[in-house]
This record gives sequence, C-alpha cells and structure tokens, in this order.
Amino acid sequence: MPGNTSRRYPPELKARAVRMFEEIRADHATDWEAMGQVAQLLGVSTAETVRKWVRQAQVDQGARVGVTSEESAEVKRLKREVAELRRANAILRSASAFFAAELDRPSR
Repeated sequence: MPGNTSRRYPPELKARAVRMFEEIRADHATDWEAMGQVAQLLGVSTAETVRKWVRQAQVDQGARVGVTSEESAEVKRLKREVAELRRANAILRSASAFFAAELDRPSR
C-alpha cells in the first residue's frame, strides 16, 4: 500500500537494512534475492520495502538518478509554507474587503 502510515520503521533499521544489503549482495544471484533475505532477517514486511530503502540510499549517495531525501524534504517544507501563505492571504483579503465596506458606509 503506497503511503501506508500504519507501520513506520525507524531510520536506524532502514540504514541497517541498506548496509546489510550491500554486505550480502555478492552472495546472491540477484538484488531481489538479497533484499528478500534482508527483509526476512530484519522482520520487514516485504522485500519491496527494503528495495525502496536501498534505491533511495543509492539516490542519496549519487549512485542513482532521482530526487534525494534532502530535496524531497525541502519540497515538502516549501509546500507547507505556500499553503500557510495562501491561508494568510485569504484572511488578509477578507479583512481588506471588510474594512473597505466599512469605509464606504455612510456615517451617522
């Protein structure tokens, strides 16, 4: 399940899985077999989870093309900031319209 937040693995486990994969890769015929063994040894639900961690580590190290974890975190932070600024602009627009309407009313 993409985006499954019910089970999060600690960063230490992810780093350990990547290290284990790199250590045992030569002993297996394919990457997939090595990832399966790492998943089994560490109690990770599937080899696909380990594959994602390994691929992301390779991107972060520059060995594979893709979006690094750092870049992804920056994009996420910027999206939050944009959403916050949009909310602030909406509030300011409403306040501006309210006060403009108050100025247009005839005073008694």
